[in-house]
Amino acid sequence: MDVWHQICCCSCEQEEPENNPLLSEMLRYFDQLGKRKRAQATNLWNEPVDDTHMERDDDRELYNLLQNRARLRRGSEGYRRLSFDISAHRQIRHKLKDRWRQILEVLGFSGEAHGLLDITSAASYSSLSQPLQARQLLAALADQTSLFDRHCSLPERYLFVLDRLLVLDAGDDFLSAARHYYPPEAEEGPSSEEEPPSPEATLVTLSPAPQGGEEEEEATVMDEVSLLVKLIE
Repeated sequence: MDVWHQICCCSCEQEEPENNPLLSEMLRYFDQLGKRKRAQATNLWNEPVDDTHMERDDDRELYNLLQNRARLRRGSEGYRRLSFDISAHRQIRHKLKDRWRQILEVLGFSGEAHGLLDITSAASYSSLSQPLQARQLLAALADQTSLFDRHCSLPERYLFVLDRLLVLDAGDDFLSAARHYYPPEAEEGPSSEEEPPSPEATLVTLSPAPQGGEEEEEATVMDEVSLLVKLIE
């Protein structure tokens, strides 16, 4: 009987860490943090430092669409219509990111492209190594190439990418390549025979269809929204 009692006690002691409230809270925190990062990668906020997504018109529009969809019944007509609008916003952002990735690959940064383009809400302007030069380079890209939509303000997320390229002494090379593949007169995209793969073709595999994966996307977005206040605090 004593042996059996000792076995039971040992078993209970081994299970105690799983029931530890602090450990459970930590696991929940890191799980939500991972979901939030995946949501950021999906939405590609143009002002990543703004956790409220209210500073820019385009970020605010996408955020409001996500909020409105979260209030609707999944599968309803309104839900599907908002999913289509959300997907359209995301496609534009992913198309731009694909263009940047292709230029980086042309410059020999195939292995580093993902890390260079990975900008999250953890970024801060104070962390920029060469903010003035990065800002000037961003303006030059807007004036001398067709990378960006001229009717919208420049996405701040790419200021951080350019700062990283400047540290690698590759800022001017990126501008030269962007001029070559996306000249101002080529609004529809690259026209050179040496052009990188078509961004539209890349989007077929990178961008989710409005109907597919809605459950996971909505769960991720809702986790992000519910976590914003907690993480800021």
